[in-house]
Amino acid sequence: MIRRIALVLVLLFIGILGMAAMQPNTFSVTRSVTIKAPPEKILGLVGDFHQWQGWSPWERLDPGMQRVHSGAPSGKGALYAWTGNDDVGAGKMEITELTPPSRVVIKLDFIKPFEVSNVTEFTLVPKDGQTQVSWTMSGPMPFISKIMSVFMSMDRIIGRDFEKGLANLKAAAEK
Repeated sequence: MIRRIALVLVLLFIGILGMAAMQPNTFSVTRSVTIKAPPEKILGLVGDFHQWQGWSPWERLDPGMQRVHSGAPSGKGALYAWTGNDDVGAGKMEITELTPPSRVVIKLDFIKPFEVSNVTEFTLVPKDGQTQVSWTMSGPMPFISKIMSVFMSMDRIIGRDFEKGLANLKAAAEK
């Protein structure tokens, strides 16, 4: 009986590893919202890390989070590092590209709970007095992330946070 249980567990483990190996090597998550504000106003909220406390979904998860702003005050070269509880971990962001009024690209490095580097991009497209804002995160899928993706979808996990953040951004920009 113990051998059968052990065999089932080994086969299950091999099956999970096999499913993980078939996962893609990269991921991309995008969410969008239409905001009744000009792109320039929205760009001011996204392209300045000092403004993120007013709309970022992660800023509210740890009231004691430590934040460090450095580099340029805003725009290209602005740096933001944080250290917080298990909900926010630790990491840093750098604005690597800012093309007014339509695009912000951010290099995002997570340090805790595990090290990984991703790229986040905001695109702003004006249309009929409103702005279509898209928020995309993309990056590599190391094997540990592939194993996790067997049980939970990156799109679902990150997408929920993006939806909250975009709703907060919309509220802040439409004031």
